[in-house]
Amino acid sequence: MEISDVITIGREALVITIMIAGPLLGGILLVGVVIGILQAATSIQEMTLSFIPKLIIVVAILFVLGGWQILTLVEYLQSLLANLSMYLQ
Repeated sequence: MEISDVITIGREALVITIMIAGPLLGGILLVGVVIGILQAATSIQEMTLSFIPKLIIVVAILFVLGGWQILTLVEYLQSLLANLSMYLQ
């Protein structure tokens, strides 16, 4: 296994991780900012006010994109395992 192979596998793994986690983190960030602005405007500092909408958005995103996320991860793992013999030489 060459150094370039390790770098390629690492780069692909990071790209897949960003693709899978990006929508979840982006949704949580967006909801968190909106709730934070509303809390600052109304002076309501209740912790559950920010937690519950974030939980709801995570469930909604997983419901909509969960199948795609799993499919992407499985395809990457299959390609990695298919090329395993090439990497071990």
